[in-house]
Amino acid sequence: VQLVESGGGSVQAGRSLRLSCTASGHIDSSHCMGWFRQAPEKEREGVAAIGSDGSTSYADSVKGRFTTSKDNPKNTLYLQMNSLKPEDTAMYYCAAASECPPEWAAMDGADFGYWGQGTQVTVS
Repeated sequence: VQLVESGGGSVQAGRSLRLSCTASGHIDSSHCMGWFRQAPEKEREGVAAIGSDGSTSYADSVKGRFTTSKDNPKNTLYLQMNSLKPEDTAMYYCAAASECPPEWAAMDGADFGYWGQGTQVTVS
């Protein structure tokens, strides 16, 4: 099983980035896919999740600015990030779980058994 993120970079505030996460192995459309981020000296936080049925959920801090989607034939997950802010600066990770947590409060990553290596997003 492998999750590989790409698309990170350095951008100015207000600009956009799109992250991609390509899955291989037995990760497929039946899994819950999530995006997490971790800034230096801060705890990891959930950013977005998309279930096997395509339903999505987001952290309050990114609602209205970030959108997650997936291309099942390509086994690829996306995170479109618009109106980026300096506080969005972090390492972003994609992860897979058998099911999405029942509520956002439980979106701490504990249920996610597969993780990518991360891609850095820096907003100045």
